[in-house]
Amino acid sequence: QVQLVESGGGSVQSGGSLRLSCVASGFAYRSYCMGWFRHTPGKEREWVAVINSDGITRHADSVKGRFTISQDNAKNTLYLQMNSLKPEDTAMYYCAAVTRWGLCPGDPAEYNYWGQGTQVTVSS
Repeated sequence: QVQLVESGGGSVQSGGSLRLSCVASGFAYRSYCMGWFRHTPGKEREWVAVINSDGITRHADSVKGRFTISQDNAKNTLYLQMNSLKPEDTAMYYCAAVTRWGLCPGDPAEYNYWGQGTQVTVSS
């Protein structure tokens, strides 16, 4: 049974930093995509950053240069380092995964494993 558990969210002031973590269990596939998505009430869930089993990453334009996705395969953990946070980054952040080969999609509908989410609140 695949389980994704996020942590690291919290409340920070604009310009601050947070690091989100997502520990994966029961997910031992050779080819996969994992990613971070966020959701704000009244808006559609949007992708933030994705990474595949080869370590190839993509970041959404809205976070490029400020956020960095990474993974530690030895710890089965996905990270999202968030710097220079802005109030518009306030959202529930979710970790997601899917078994597939190649570049990772940004469409949340392509991912079939999801964590419970961790809230990030950025105040001005």
